[in-house]
Formats: sequence, C-alpha cells, structure tokens
Amino acid sequence: MADIHPTAVIHPSAKIADDVKIGPFCVVGENVTLGEGCVLISHVVLEGPSTFGKNNEFHPFCRIGGKSQDLKYKCEPTYLEVGDNNVFREYATINRATDAGDATRVGSNCLFLVSCHAGHDCQIGDNVIFSGYATAAGHVTIGDYAILAGCCAVHQFCYIGAHSMVAAMARVAQDVLPYTIVEGHPASTRAINVVGMQRRGFTEDDVRSVKLAYRKLFVNKELTVEQALGEMESSKYADNACMKEIINSVKSSERGFCH
Repeated sequence: MADIHPTAVIHPSAKIADDVKIGPFCVVGENVTLGEGCVLISHVVLEGPSTFGKNNEFHPFCRIGGKSQDLKYKCEPTYLEVGDNNVFREYATINRATDAGDATRVGSNCLFLVSCHAGHDCQIGDNVIFSGYATAAGHVTIGDYAILAGCCAVHQFCYIGAHSMVAAMARVAQDVLPYTIVEGHPASTRAINVVGMQRRGFTEDDVRSVKLAYRKLFVNKELTVEQALGEMESSKYADNACMKEIINSVKSSERGFCH
C-alpha cells in the first residue's frame, strides 16, 4: 500500500503505485497517475489528467499539471506527460496543454528549481535544468541537456536547442541553436558550450564542427545565413552529427535564431 499521510486529499480516480509516499497536506487530483517510487514531500498539488513515471520527487508548494493559462482554453481535456527521475522544487509550476487532446511533455532526469515555470504545450527533453525563476511560455520546445539559468524568460513558440545554455536574466525572443550559449536583453549568441560538450563526452571533432558553424554564422559578418549554411554543408565536417543538427535547426527555425 502507498504511504499516504492522513491529511492528504486523493481523488478516487487517481492511480497510485504501491510504494508512492505522499506527505502532509498534499492534493492529488482527478485522473493523476503516479508511478513507482514517486515522493510528495508535503503541500504538493498535482492536477490531471496527468501521468508521472517512476521516482519523481515533488517538494512543498509546487503545482504540477495545472490547467492551461491560455485564454483560449475552455476546460477541454488536455494532458501532462512526465517521465522518470524528475525533481520539482518549491513553487515550481507546469501547465497542461491548451487544445483538446494535446499534451505538455517533460522527459526524464530533469530538475526544476524554485519558482520556475513551464507553460502550456511545452515539450521538454531529458536532463533539462530550469534554474530558479526561469520561465518558458507556451509551446516552447527544449532539447536534451539544455540549461535555463536563473530569471531567464523564453518567448512562446521558441526552440531551445540540445546542450545549449540560456544565461541568467536573458530575454529569449528567438530560437537558441544547439551547443550555444546565449545571454542578454534581448538574448544574443555569445559562445559555444564547450565545457558542457566536453563533460558529456563529445569528441574533439564534434567540438571543432560546432566551432566552425559558430564562426560561419556569428563571426564572419560578411556571410548571409544562406552563404554560411552553404559553407557549412561543403566543409569537411558536413557529415558530423553536431554540424547536421545545427544546420537542421537553422533551416527549420520559424522565428529566426539569436544572433
């Protein structure tokens, strides 16, 4: 049987694994599913329909799975889908999607620190970190291992590339390319996340390919974006997976990217 404090309120439709721990004054709402090993420390609010995988940890006063704050939302059934081994610290909030049948998604091994927020329809990968007070508006897509530093704000529909870093207090109004660091108000691309790449086992060729892409896109001011892409695609690193990811991110960007 799950270990549920007598002051907790659990909706009859909630599905709770046998080893879940639910502390004092928690509320688990309608159509919430909690996988094995989840821990709600105290004063946690989980709303549904939401599904949480294994070993997720919820700290006091976080509210996960709340309804969309989009004014278009008319209480249709929308969803939140969360993977395994995530930590939600105090006052973190994540909202369900807006349109009927759609879902906000969070991968696995993510860390959401104090008072951070992910809005409706966000698609968040694995190993992502939201630092304190970092915020992402609706429909933001965030790649694996991205880091959003404290007090940054990401505009709706932006894309934050994998292994990138958004600096503290940055205002992100355009896409952030993979493997880059952006900073400023508005945010601009300042450097390559070399340290992050090295820590995660990327090869020297991977790092060199990203440095080449950075020079073509951000250092050589005489090249247009199309010319820079052409030189990247004809370089000796054209077949490198990191180079391909950057090229695809530039080509698929709908908002443009941080320069």
